[in-house]
Amino acid sequence: MSLTLEEPPDGGWGWLIVLSGFLANSLTYGVLRSLGVLFEDLVEAFDASAAQVSWVTAIALATEQFASPIGTAASKRYGSRPVVAAGGFLSSLGLLWASFSTSLLQLYLTLGFLTGFGWALSFAPVMGTLARYFSSRRSVAMGLALMGNGLSSFALSPLLRLLAESLAWRGAFLVTSALVLHLVVCGALLRPLVLPGDRLESGSLFDWPLFAQRGFGAFAFGTALLAAGYFTPYVHLEPFGRALGLDPYKAATLVSAAALSDALARLLAGCFADRRLIVPARLLVLLNSLTGGSLLLLPLASSYADSLALALLYGISAGSFATVAFGVLPEIVGIARVVNATGLCLMVMGVGGLLGPPLSGFLRDVTGNFTVSFLVGGTFILSASLVFLALPSVFAGCGACGGEGARAPRAQGEPHVLLVPCSAPAALTSTSPAV
Repeated sequence: MSLTLEEPPDGGWGWLIVLSGFLANSLTYGVLRSLGVLFEDLVEAFDASAAQVSWVTAIALATEQFASPIGTAASKRYGSRPVVAAGGFLSSLGLLWASFSTSLLQLYLTLGFLTGFGWALSFAPVMGTLARYFSSRRSVAMGLALMGNGLSSFALSPLLRLLAESLAWRGAFLVTSALVLHLVVCGALLRPLVLPGDRLESGSLFDWPLFAQRGFGAFAFGTALLAAGYFTPYVHLEPFGRALGLDPYKAATLVSAAALSDALARLLAGCFADRRLIVPARLLVLLNSLTGGSLLLLPLASSYADSLALALLYGISAGSFATVAFGVLPEIVGIARVVNATGLCLMVMGVGGLLGPPLSGFLRDVTGNFTVSFLVGGTFILSASLVFLALPSVFAGCGACGGEGARAPRAQGEPHVLLVPCSAPAALTSTSPAV
């Protein structure tokens, strides 16, 4: 059964969709961030360079993002529940096989491609569905879901370090595989939603014409530049701490501190953004600039206190940006096209995600430290701010909602709810996944 509503419910079953989003963030990007704790273990185990090992997480990230349109198109065709559940199984299987790897090539194929593809089937459909369930509370809902990213990184970083020392990196991968299998639960919580705009925006499976829109084109290009630097600290913050002379556990706490501040900032940013004291697109530019600036400052750290303070600063700015970005996207493209837009946006982010970690690892190998790596990453992020200035609502009045798909806040009272069978006519359900 699917829900047919006059407008997003801003609550009700939507809070279970938020829980699904929380788990999806925890078991995709949260896990991906935490794998940086095992970076030096893999360098030693395979007698490889930093750049070679960096390709493991880079391939996983790029695959997850490049294949995201497949996840959203499949959920549009077959329904989000089976697609997300299948993604959870594949990503868990990839980590399981990765634990038996005897070469970096095997890690590239298992943890990189297979797990990354499973994450592509899971993440974008969940987040796209979440955006459809909320209107006036959208940023708060996104903030709650996106907290899973930071909170899981905070918990998993020291846990993986402990597992690596007691069970080696192979044992750490086995435990992570079992955790990631819970993505199946994310799919079980999803419930299709039919909104009036769906009748007008039938669209194609992939909705490529979105790139012709000025707002989405600028947003997508900006996020591609952003991705080239955004993930650099989470891949290299722990080895950066070791290079400062910190013991492995203190180095791991840098990742945890950044993750915890990231998580808390996501919720607070959502609460602030929904009050609309600042035009969302302007807030997006401001937070992205702070993220790039904080990354530029990281090479100045010379002690544990310095590096911890800068890790916290990066986490706060990067986490706040993520919440606002997911809240701005539905206002740019419209609620009926947000699922496809999420997948396409993640796809173009894959370009930057594929470039960033290996480039920073290569620069570390060449220079012997992470100074240039962080400077280049920060420059990419600040370049994205210049692109985001092209968003249509950046220079609009403070009352502007921000774009082609903006919606007015939900009226008081509960909307009329009608349960319809999943076999409803295609014209009614064409952009809403069936169970």
